[in-house]
Amino acid sequence: METTSTFMAAWDQYMYIGGGVCVAIGVLILLYHEFKVFQVKDYKEKYDYVNLYEIRYFWYAVMAFILAGTFLANTIASHAIETNSMRWFYVRTFIVLGLTVIAYFLFFSLVKIYYPRFIERRLTRLRNTPRISPAGNIMRKLNDSEVQEHHLEGTRKGDDVHSVDYDVWIDEKTGFKKIEKYNAYEHAEECSECGYYTMKIDKEEIEEHPTPSSNGLLLKHFKCSYCGHREQHEVVIARLSENVT
Repeated sequence: METTSTFMAAWDQYMYIGGGVCVAIGVLILLYHEFKVFQVKDYKEKYDYVNLYEIRYFWYAVMAFILAGTFLANTIASHAIETNSMRWFYVRTFIVLGLTVIAYFLFFSLVKIYYPRFIERRLTRLRNTPRISPAGNIMRKLNDSEVQEHHLEGTRKGDDVHSVDYDVWIDEKTGFKKIEKYNAYEHAEECSECGYYTMKIDKEEIEEHPTPSSNGLLLKHFKCSYCGHREQHEVVIARLSENVT
């Protein structure tokens, strides 16, 4: 009995330490990511960083918290195990590991289905935050019709014409213009059927190619990875343009 008590006391101590370390790691991962985002000053670069890394770091933090829960759950009812039988120690371990696997797949699904909604909101804010020109003036984002009026020849080349969106910012005091390129196919949209942000571009077809003097027409086929809903949108492709940043 004394040997069992000694073992269980040491076991609980290590489990508490492991749980605390995992919680600390999860918090540090989130803080590190936010610090990296804070370090990036240019909004376009900040947008690209968040788009590329935020879900990845968030999932790493979630896994650290799941492991923390696993460690701490392995301290439940230790006193009862001491007074009864070590058989219950193995039963507890088996149950906790099973719950860990369930938690892994459950949170993986939640992150995949729900978290993109928050990512897209953050990306939208970054994309629409007014830019500052080299002269220090607040720039204005052009709407679609204004973009076409600026005759942006040459921005779209080859087969990537259908895979990108362009934002045009202009300093109306100096005439300085900045064109930002965004990969549209990387982003999830809200599914009109299930309401989750799991709708992505499945394939695209160019019905009419753009030229330096006329717009083109693109047909985008969307598919929801959650409910399987499909839909298609027609998108006008602006005439060819230059000076993409």
